[in-house]
Amino acid sequence: MRTVSRLLSQLLNSGRRRSEHMTRIEQQWHDQLDQAKLSDELELNIERLKAIYADCSDVIFHEFVISERMRAMLIYIEGLTNIEEVDRHVLAPLQRDSLQEPILPNIRRTIPVSSIKPVESIRDAIEEICTGNPVLLMDKEQQGLSFGLSQWEKRSIEEPTAESVLKGPREGFIESLRTNTALLRRKVQTPNLKIRAIRTGTYSRTTIAITYIEGIASPALVDEMMRRLQRIEIDGILESTYIEELIEDNPYSLFPQLLSTERPDVAASYLLEGCIVLLVDGSPSVRIAPITIYSLLQSPEDYYERYFIGSAIRWLRYLFFAISLLGPSLYVAVLTFHQEMIPTPLLLTMARSREQIPFPALIEALLMETMFEALREAGARLPKQIGSAVSIVGALVIGQAAISAGIVSSPMVMVVAITGIASFMAPRFNVGVTVRLLRFPMMLLAGFLGFLGIILGIIVILNHLLTLRSFGVPYMSPLAPMRGRDLKDVLIRAPRWMMNTRPHAAENRNLRRQEPNIRPHPDIENERT
Repeated sequence: MRTVSRLLSQLLNSGRRRSEHMTRIEQQWHDQLDQAKLSDELELNIERLKAIYADCSDVIFHEFVISERMRAMLIYIEGLTNIEEVDRHVLAPLQRDSLQEPILPNIRRTIPVSSIKPVESIRDAIEEICTGNPVLLMDKEQQGLSFGLSQWEKRSIEEPTAESVLKGPREGFIESLRTNTALLRRKVQTPNLKIRAIRTGTYSRTTIAITYIEGIASPALVDEMMRRLQRIEIDGILESTYIEELIEDNPYSLFPQLLSTERPDVAASYLLEGCIVLLVDGSPSVRIAPITIYSLLQSPEDYYERYFIGSAIRWLRYLFFAISLLGPSLYVAVLTFHQEMIPTPLLLTMARSREQIPFPALIEALLMETMFEALREAGARLPKQIGSAVSIVGALVIGQAAISAGIVSSPMVMVVAITGIASFMAPRFNVGVTVRLLRFPMMLLAGFLGFLGIILGIIVILNHLLTLRSFGVPYMSPLAPMRGRDLKDVLIRAPRWMMNTRPHAAENRNLRRQEPNIRPHPDIENERT
């Protein structure tokens, strides 16, 4: 045993040393790239770039002569660059005889491309090439040129599949960052809409856009967001969820502290409230901060319907949110410890249905909830054409078979079905998953302690929510701490003409949303007519 443990420790130490050695090599390589400037010898620059892009068959090195006088090399990645535009607007003008002096200023005036940037180092050239922009290197020039001619395949703008649209704009974000920023620009047409971009990821070099409205968003909030993003050191960012986990206040909390959406109208509405919207290149989901628990329970349709309809639906959503968390727990607690709370005829009916059940109510509830979650996940992973059908038919068949076999009772199947329907009413998927996970410890507390366990679980959850922050904003605001002015958009959805100020949660500077008394008075309108 000592020999085995010694060998394991040696392997771990050697692996750790190898990892540290590779990290030092990568850091030295990046430092060399940062310091390496382009040479005035074209052959030396080409040799460096070909060494970096060794075994990269999609990287094209196209050598040609400018006006039959100067050797040049155009480097681009096939599939990321618009080759037709390169041929028409870059290669064709440079290979003509009309260019008298092939120097950089003349070349920039000759090429009819709007976006031309100078490239001074090897690292700059690599970043431009990786983004799809072709880079031109010339002999006897210590500076290259990058042309904004990137182009790659992308899907069209369509209705987001993760968020069903009942009323409102039917367009969603896609995987292209510039398309997403353009969608936001269409909604918020002001120069105060600022979009600051940073690149993160050692290998992926993913662009992240920090979007906010200057004059509404708090400068301290913007600085805090930039500070958290700049401290990220990771090999790659493939989805916006990576960013969410790396910048949230409490990474151990089950509750999401950033809001995820694929709808430009939702992102624009939060921008107008002083929040920050994060867009990640390659991801259709944007992240919004700061938020509260009520932001996760509000739907865009609340603001597209009449205010009394939106308020009624919001209250219904709050009710079923509580049912999705406490429904099975209440059933287990009442059936196990508090039978006196059930009316006698109903108690006799439930007793008859449970005569052949070999398990207690707690085990019965855990079995049914686990099976329901498995069916839900199976329906989500299957193809769309058969996923919903399989999940519904599977639930019906398995539920009926379980009742016939005497494994579970019919009231338990009904309780689990109602709880599942209630969980579907959560407008945000991530908060729905959180409630589904919390349902299991709540059932365990109810099965061992009854109502006392349910109360204990609610106290623990509320205590956690009261201490939770989203970029410094209390998660339960404006109820805790109490801000009476902001309650007009929490418990109810107040009429549009009453929502004169923005929420205080984002600590924005410009609190005035609209002028007071914007709603015309009926008596004044009658006098005018």
